[in-house]
Amino acid sequence: MNRPRFNLFLLVTLAMLSCSSQCRADTKLIFISAFAPGEKGAIHAFRLDLESGELSLTQKESSVEHPFFLALSPNRKFLYSIHAEKFGGKDNEHVAAYRIVSDDGKLELINRESALGTAACYLDVDQTGKTVVVANYSTGSVASLPVKEDGSLAKAVSFVQHKGSSVNTRRQTAPHAHSIVVGPKNGFVYAADLGTDQVLSYRLDAKSSKLTVNSQPFEKTPAGAGPRHLTFHPNGKFMYVVNELTNSVTRFDYNAKSGHLKQLETISTLPKDFDGTSYCADLKITPDGRFLYATNRGHDSIASYEIAKDGKLSLLAINKSLGKGPQNLAITPNGKLLICANMAGSNVVVFRIDSKTGGINSLGKPVEMTSPSCIMIR
Repeated sequence: MNRPRFNLFLLVTLAMLSCSSQCRADTKLIFISAFAPGEKGAIHAFRLDLESGELSLTQKESSVEHPFFLALSPNRKFLYSIHAEKFGGKDNEHVAAYRIVSDDGKLELINRESALGTAACYLDVDQTGKTVVVANYSTGSVASLPVKEDGSLAKAVSFVQHKGSSVNTRRQTAPHAHSIVVGPKNGFVYAADLGTDQVLSYRLDAKSSKLTVNSQPFEKTPAGAGPRHLTFHPNGKFMYVVNELTNSVTRFDYNAKSGHLKQLETISTLPKDFDGTSYCADLKITPDGRFLYATNRGHDSIASYEIAKDGKLSLLAINKSLGKGPQNLAITPNGKLLICANMAGSNVVVFRIDSKTGGINSLGKPVEMTSPSCIMIR
């Protein structure tokens, strides 16, 4: 008499487990930082539905102050964040290490170490997961910190103070390191310095986590450009840099063996008839290497480009970001969704990418959250 009930219960349970597994396969865990102090800030974890684009809040970690930028370890077990009690103040800021302890994005603080600079604004983790690099905007410096087996950070083993200035007398009177990225094959690290109009090049010793100046110390961007963020094409042959001050993207030839760069072209991110004030912030490339997207804060838009086989960019469209101050972008691993954090507008917008044309269309309503500044997809 009880056996049919048991079988029915078993079937329902298995079906629920199967549905849960399927639902999980159709979603991605997303971390988004809120650039603010205390409860207004924090690192938010969301589940992103890869079909509908819907974002659902699952966790919130408030043990961090002004978490301007995030980085994820290659094994997806650890998350690193900027931690600044007073962002850009007199005291050096910190890099915080978190363990990801659940599938819904619950975080556990491991430790914090000094960034050796102020207005720390960018983090990256090398391909071995054993080094975290950080860029400090206000003090114009970069540093590297070893990562221990448990994901915790050791004290910095490298510190490099940038030097120089450029032509913009308001924004470029001193160095301002705005991003730092580990190269495609892990042997080189690149820092975009807004204050000096340079992309600086370092060799990375993966065993010691130490940085040393490369044989080509830097390559210039156009004068007054103000390089901010950089990214590499998936084929490893080109680097692209978004320039904050001149609202443009510069393409570089990249020599993977020597780590040397050669400036090739620069293309605007704004409409020709725009005469207002705007500043670029971020850029991302689709996993298939066909399209590039860059953000304009002020014009509040996302510029879309097609990438030719030789790396050359062709402007496709400039779409509104649906919020003020598009600060950061992320593209899902399947290349179908583009996520935009509108920091000044305090919302996050998900766009669907047309795989044939590169065009973007928003999905659903923007998600409201305080000052979203960085998106990291697990």
